[in-house]
Amino acid sequence: EVRLVESGGGLGQAGGSLKLSCQASGFTFDDYAIAWFRQAPGKEREGVACISNSAGTTYYDDSVKGRFTISRDNAKNTVYLQMNSLKPEDTAVYYCNYEYYWGQGTQVTVSS
Repeated sequence: EVRLVESGGGLGQAGGSLKLSCQASGFTFDDYAIAWFRQAPGKEREGVACISNSAGTTYYDDSVKGRFTISRDNAKNTVYLQMNSLKPEDTAVYYCNYEYYWGQGTQVTVSS
């Protein structure tokens, strides 16, 4: 059974940092790219960042480029999203994604 479990969300302050984790199981983790998406209230889910299976290639949405860093530890079947210089508009539920599988999401709230 494929499982993606996000953690690390919470309340942050503008200008501050949070680090999200996505623990994966049920598939050959180091064969696949993993992505982070987010969905703010009343908005569609949007892609935030993606990392290739070997971590050699990363992609960032323009809204987070230079502030967020995606990384992975294939030995721990875990993908991370380091979020720095947080902005109130980063407030959303953040989801881990692989193929058509999704985690349950973790809430990030940024206060101004």
